[in-house]
Amino acid sequence: MSTSKIYNFMGLRKLATAFSALLLVISIASLAINGLKFGLDFTGGSLVELGYEKAPDLNLIRDQLKGAGYDDAVVQTFGTPTDILIRLGQDHDPKLGDKVLSALQEGQDQTIELRRNEFVGAQVGEELREQGGLGMLLALFMIMVYVAFRFQIKFSVGAVAALIHDVLIVLGFFSVFQQDFDLTVLAAVLAVIGYSLNDTIVVSDRIRENFRMMRKATATEIMNASLTQTLDRTLVTSLTTLLVLVALALVGGEMIHGFAMALLVGVVIGTYSSIYVAANVLLMMGICKEDLMPPEEKEEVVDELP
Repeated sequence: MSTSKIYNFMGLRKLATAFSALLLVISIASLAINGLKFGLDFTGGSLVELGYEKAPDLNLIRDQLKGAGYDDAVVQTFGTPTDILIRLGQDHDPKLGDKVLSALQEGQDQTIELRRNEFVGAQVGEELREQGGLGMLLALFMIMVYVAFRFQIKFSVGAVAALIHDVLIVLGFFSVFQQDFDLTVLAAVLAVIGYSLNDTIVVSDRIRENFRMMRKATATEIMNASLTQTLDRTLVTSLTTLLVLVALALVGGEMIHGFAMALLVGVVIGTYSSIYVAANVLLMMGICKEDLMPPEEKEEVVDELP
């Protein structure tokens, strides 16, 4: 065992429990009262595709559309820099494409071609919403099975508790601040599950190892030693990931802003939960050395023939 300083992480477990409970109450209350601000992927809406002669300024297009009354317009390139796809959250209007084209043509020194004006019905959005939710539940169930098989059932409960904690807080963040929740954000939430699980697995592996090596230590001491030993790895991984996500959130553009923000919140809260949720749940469930001891092999008694 190393003689380096061991941090008393579990000394703050009651404060951490209260903090997590507060975040969860705020998240669940906001989800119940405000709900999520679903994007067009889930709610349905209109799609308008335009063709420019040369690559336009997307920010200028957004400003023009806001000036024309289309405040919820999502503008992105489609295939090439001169192909522009505009998504609008409103009912189908056969003349919508012409109205958008007219609004954007003002002040332009190039010809704009209307290529497509379609409507994505609400039924499609409803199916995407249901399948996304079912996919998330299936992911959590499979994770619970995997962790129980690799470690022990108490580790499984702790890992899934941490993942549910992370997912609810990320969803609560989008509900409280009413940011658009679309398929890219859903993909980020699933990525948060993977990131948080990886961190929790690393910590759990060290906890299991130390339970078998530190025979005279208490469960709390083993938790503190394990978390201290994995702290450097956790911080280096989290900080390097955060550097990329901050850059994406600031200069990545509108299309991936929600994705970057979801991962940003998820990585921060996932790092916290791998220390103060998963390990805390193990202590609450009374994890002990006997839980991790391999089962004794029963010796078979063979009757001797006379």
